[in-house]
This record gives sequence, structure tokens and C-alpha cells, in this order.
Amino acid sequence: MKLNREQLLEAYRRMRTIREFEERVHAEFLNGRIPGILHLYAGEEATAVGVCMHLKDTDYIGSTHRGHGHCIAKGCQVKGMMLEIFARKDGLCRGKGGSMHIADLSKGMLGANGIVGGSPPLVCGAALTSKVLGTGSVAVSFIGDGASNQGTTFESMNLAMVLRLPAIFVIENNGYGEMTGIAYHCGAKDKDGKPDLAGRAAGMGMPATSVDGMDFFAVYEAMDDAVRLARSGGGPSTIETRCVRYFGHFVGDPQEYRSKAELEEVRKRDPLEDFRKRVTEGSLLSDAELEVVDTEAKRVIEEAVAAAEAAPFPETAELLTDVYVSY
Repeated sequence: MKLNREQLLEAYRRMRTIREFEERVHAEFLNGRIPGILHLYAGEEATAVGVCMHLKDTDYIGSTHRGHGHCIAKGCQVKGMMLEIFARKDGLCRGKGGSMHIADLSKGMLGANGIVGGSPPLVCGAALTSKVLGTGSVAVSFIGDGASNQGTTFESMNLAMVLRLPAIFVIENNGYGEMTGIAYHCGAKDKDGKPDLAGRAAGMGMPATSVDGMDFFAVYEAMDDAVRLARSGGGPSTIETRCVRYFGHFVGDPQEYRSKAELEEVRKRDPLEDFRKRVTEGSLLSDAELEVVDTEAKRVIEEAVAAAEAAPFPETAELLTDVYVSY
């Protein structure tokens, strides 16, 4: 076990905060209090936290339209995120980005991205900057199994290999590219005829592995190898995490592409409960310690929602500000 007690508590805190955040914004959206659209991350917490526990503020991540979990795992302020989703002026992006475009450069969070496959090129840029300046930073691109089919992803993987960039591609394979099952949309198969996203990435020449994305410890170990390689100048790698999203593609998705049996099964495995069982049975943490984290996470979310409800909207005069940036 490479994690000490404090690190284990921090990992659980991040995962529990993500879960509480997503469950609460789901309810608030259904009550008509959040504008726009939401894509929820619940069920995939072990991937974001297993990856980001290795990262510093000076490292970078590029996210997806399903980005709340990545933001929290990377250390973005929960209150600022909630204000942003509620479209309030003191949100992380002054209420103009909303759920799909939260960014916080002070935390190395390059932004959630409504463009499927939008983050790999951005992460290559961040990784190239790190290599040229010798900062020792790494850059991580989170993409889904749907985005793994995009040309931007293939081109970025190839570029990262050619330039030996400190980039890591994390493919969150939750089984669906929006509403299309991976068995249909992925042409790459392994020897048993199953979709093989890691194998396809390996075809670019980089190390690639596939792990149980519901198992925090499996993700953490895979990321440990990838980070060591990137920081030592060994170039890029790919981690495919096999996981499940609890909700539909977006809030309100009728999920007619999922069978009734699948919908009944989807929450029977919980990455937070798996983590809890592992650390308590191993006498690494106690139930009492974890319950304190549960209570604190609920309080943090409650306070964030209260702050968002009380905060003002952006002024009309701000509509055309922050559109362009001059360097």
C-alpha cells in the first residue's frame, strides 16, 4: 500500500464530495433551478480521483462534457463550481461557462469541453510547454469511449509519441458513446472479440493498459506507472478505465438504449462502497473516520448550494467581456 492514512482519507473525501455534488445538482436541475444541461459523473468517481491523487496544481488536465468529477478531483473549489453551474457572477468562470465549460487554470484545470475529443490537442499543448520549459509537469486528457474514436484523439496520441510528450490519455470507458454501445462503435477487438481501446492506443507505440475503473486502487496503481514514465521523460501512455455511469448521458435522458435489467444492475456496484470495504477490512481506516468525511461532504455541498442561491447573476454589461484574450 503506497498511500498513508491521510492520503486514503483525502481520496475518500474527494470521491464522496463528487457523489454528493452530483446527486445534489441532479435534484436541483430537476427542480428547475439550474439552467442549461447537465452530464453527471456519478459512478465514475474512482477514475477521476485515482488519477488526480498523483497530480499537483502545476500539472494539467483536460476534461469532457462530464467534467464535474474531474474538477473536484483536481482540487477546484466546490463553491465556485456550484456558483458557475447556477450561472452566478462569482462562479469559476463568472457564470458564463456553466456545467460543460468549467475551468480553473490556477488548479491546472484547462476546462470541461463540450467538444467530443476536444481535450487531447489541448493537453498536447500543455505537455509540449512542460517539455520545452523543463517544468516537470504532466498533462492528462480525460476522454470517453466515444471520444476515443475521434480523429483529434488519434492525431494527439501520435503527436505525443512523435514528440515524446509527458502526456497521459485516460479513456473512461463507461460503455456508451452518448447512446451508442461500445460493442457497436468500436472496431478494435481483442483476441476474444471484445472492444479493445487500450490495444488501439498501444498501436500508436505507447504503453497502454486497461483497468477496472470502479476500483480506486487499480486506477491509482496504473496512474503511478504512467506518471513516473511521463515525469522521467519516457513519453506518453494510455489508461483505459472500465466503469459505469449511474445516470443517463444527460439529465432527462430516457435511456431507452439500456435494458431494464441493466438499469436495475447499474448501481449494484459502488466504487465508494468498494473503497470503504477495502480500507476498513484492512484496518487502514475506521467506519467512524469515513462517516466524519460523509458528514463533512454533505455540509460542503449544502453551503455551496446556499451560496449559489444567494449570489447575483452577471450584469448585462458583462455579456461581451471575456470573449477574447490578448496575449
